Amino acid sequence: MTQRSPRLLPDDELIGLARGGDARAFTELVKRYEDTVYRFSYKICRDSEAASETLQDTFINVYRKLNSFDGKSKFSTWLYTIVTNNCLMKRRKRKSDLMEESLEAYDHPPGQSGGTPRQKPVHTPETPADVVIGRELKTLLEDAMAKLPEEYRVVFTMRDVEGRSTEETAGVLGLSVEATKSRLRRARAFLRDQLQPHLTAHPEILT
Repeated sequence: MTQRSPRLLPDDELIGLARGGDARAFTELVKRYEDTVYRFSYKICRDSEAASETLQDTFINVYRKLNSFDGKSKFSTWLYTIVTNNCLMKRRKRKSDLMEESLEAYDHPPGQSGGTPRQKPVHTPETPADVVIGRELKTLLEDAMAKLPEEYRVVFTMRDVEGRSTEETAGVLGLSVEATKSRLRRARAFLRDQLQPHLTAHPEILT
């Protein structure tokens, strides 16, 4: 048993201690990452109950499989993989073929050789009206994300919401980098189309 408080230890030391049966070290790992796991679970599952179940399932999996973590990737990346698998397993029965077919059209929109037109960035809200519009956009974006199949939602969430690299996202999902880019391109185009009517109604927020 270490004499130092688990809160002062880096992840690799906590993992080593937890592998050796140190309950305090494992508890600290849970405390350190439970907010991250729940937040990511909710963004993928889009349901608080499912996110809570995924949180529990994830750390049960971590406890059982901690010895299989080889340290070649970051611990957080390993967690993302477990969370993603748990979320997708819970929703596996939901068919998304029709949505996927429609998303494939975003690879090469009519009149373009490839990709999608770049959307003008939205400036940072500065006035009270801008703040209200920004909140509306956030709500609309969340609603639009809920319409995406989980396989596309997790790519968009990891890349554009969590800020993870394409390579890390591909590793979590077991995809090639090109497949990951393709899913991200389709997801972005679909979400842009969902938001376009609102952006058109408020041209003042386009720069």
